[in-house]
Amino acid sequence: MNLPLSFEFFPPKTPEGTEKLRAVRQQLYARQPLFCSVTYGAGGSTQEGTFGAVRDILAEGVDAASHFSCIGATRASVREQLAQLKAMGVKRLVALRGDLPSGYGLGGEFHYASDLVSFIRAETGEDFHIEVAAYPEVHPQAKSPEADLKAYVTKVKAGAHSAITQYFYSADAYFRFVDDARRLGADIPVVPGVMPIISSTQLMRFSDACGAEIPRWIRLRLQAYGDDTASIKSFGLDVVTSLCEQLLRGGAPGLHFYTMNQSAATLEILRRLDAA
Repeated sequence: MNLPLSFEFFPPKTPEGTEKLRAVRQQLYARQPLFCSVTYGAGGSTQEGTFGAVRDILAEGVDAASHFSCIGATRASVREQLAQLKAMGVKRLVALRGDLPSGYGLGGEFHYASDLVSFIRAETGEDFHIEVAAYPEVHPQAKSPEADLKAYVTKVKAGAHSAITQYFYSADAYFRFVDDARRLGADIPVVPGVMPIISSTQLMRFSDACGAEIPRWIRLRLQAYGDDTASIKSFGLDVVTSLCEQLLRGGAPGLHFYTMNQSAATLEILRRLDAA
């Protein structure tokens, strides 16, 4: 299967976590990813860890994309970080509005991801490939689906090259979003973000926080399995593999896996897709 793939990691907090992630990356590199991305904490709280993981990936000979959020930032601080990333050899950014640490007001000179995309374009031209986020099931803070779609189109027209979606479990939601965006003139590639189902409690917690919809039938099946982790993982592999098959049959331009710094589930899904 010669499919454009990318994998997302979060910066480890301990030396043990760093070593574990290094081993996970080596396992996933066998799939020849287009790039690997590294997340960025609220208000840039993980910048050092993010940039460190990005350096490691680049040193391992793989293209690395740094998440880059702008809430609470100034033009001067963004300019400085862009120069740092460019010096590191980074050629791809995931440009996000981002979340402020709790207790902070809006602050900063950027209020929307589209402001950041425009600024990066103006400052650096085509030095970076800019990814933006897409929300097939509507951003949890959006005033309406129409407002959310308009915000996405604004990011695209500000200079984004491609988009990665929030994870979802309804292929219909993805295809509807892509069609709606194209009708409004936003025709960049939209790569589906894929979240393997490894733990039901973790999935529920993440989904409640980010607004991703877990279809009722999936939620009920997961609840029925209780603490039976083997059944949860087996069911999760079936569900997510089927989703990926639907997406690829419908013309999705690639897959972006939210790995949670683990390799087993992602590799098994890809093995099943190879065999399909």
